[in-house]
Amino acid sequence: MDNSNLHDRIWTKDFIIILFANFFIFLSFQMTLPTLPLFVQDLGLDNKYIGLVVGIFTFSALLIRPAAGTWLDTKGRRYVFFYGLIIFLVSTYSLTISTVLFVLLIVRVVQGIGWGSLTTATGTIATDLIPASRRGEGLGFFSISANIALALGPALGLFLVDYISFTWLFILCGTLILIAFILATQINYVKPDKEASKSTTYHRFDLFEKTALPASFLLMFVTFTFGGIAAFLPAYTIELGFSSHSIQIYFVVYALALLSTRFYAGQLFDRHGMGVVFVPGMIMITVAMFMMFSMTSATTLYIAAILYGLGFGFVQPALQAMAVNRAASNRRGMANATFFSFFDLGVGLGALIFGFVSDLFGYSYIYLISAISIIIAFSFYLAFVFKHRKEKA
Repeated sequence: MDNSNLHDRIWTKDFIIILFANFFIFLSFQMTLPTLPLFVQDLGLDNKYIGLVVGIFTFSALLIRPAAGTWLDTKGRRYVFFYGLIIFLVSTYSLTISTVLFVLLIVRVVQGIGWGSLTTATGTIATDLIPASRRGEGLGFFSISANIALALGPALGLFLVDYISFTWLFILCGTLILIAFILATQINYVKPDKEASKSTTYHRFDLFEKTALPASFLLMFVTFTFGGIAAFLPAYTIELGFSSHSIQIYFVVYALALLSTRFYAGQLFDRHGMGVVFVPGMIMITVAMFMMFSMTSATTLYIAAILYGLGFGFVQPALQAMAVNRAASNRRGMANATFFSFFDLGVGLGALIFGFVSDLFGYSYIYLISAISIIIAFSFYLAFVFKHRKEKA
């Protein structure tokens, strides 16, 4: 038997288990993503509070990620993963009693802490299990579990709220986390490199991995656009008079487009580098945002969903592989923490800022500003490439 093939294998038992656990975690999250804004409206609150409820979750996740990254590299993957799962499980069930804004905000802060911890852990656990030579491809496959959840979750959540109460929806979402918890007990986790950790100085201000910052910074501008989609696209389509099913179809089409990229985008990155996937991805996202700004029909919405799904599917795993590959092996946890911190920062800023934008100028201007955000990110990327080539010359 060729041992080199064994070392390069992606599809191991532990990798498959973390895929399924990640699927149930993201399915729970995606079912609440488009329904929580409706829940906030059901409580009689306006768009500013929708942005606050979405934003405060992502900011609390952002704040915990640096600590989670340090704990992953020192205390171990199992510790952080289970810590995050338990907090996220309890807080998701607690949404059932969050009928007052103050209570809802507290629950969302706690939920964000759990989310930030467990998603930083899953990314690092998956990275441990993927051979370095196939990391772009492996992370692309790992993302499939979240993408399938994205294809099912929003549409399923929006469908269910027409037939069951928000209370039963949140109970169902909590049960999905419980299934992930049971699966997590079956994984053989990589133990932290104690010798490498001893040689690395950790302190309270160890907030990010410097080598991961360029990729993470670019990601922030991309996920800024997603904050506007997650929090306000359902209300925008209702205002335009589209059918109630159009937003469900949007999320399914977007997720299927995103899923399709996982079978080749990672391999393109591994073989040809960043530019081959990043440039077309950013162009597609920009076009999608301009289409949503001037949207007049459901057909335009669905075409934008395809372009946004393809674009995000090209950009996100390439940026994550770039962030992790530049970090030392004993700093992968912190590299993933940095990457997802900027992911959260983008979504949180988008949700908060676009809450005020929608009140002042209307929903359509959310997507005009989103397009400008992508153009800014693309400009930074070109400047980064130019500087890198100049240094090598």
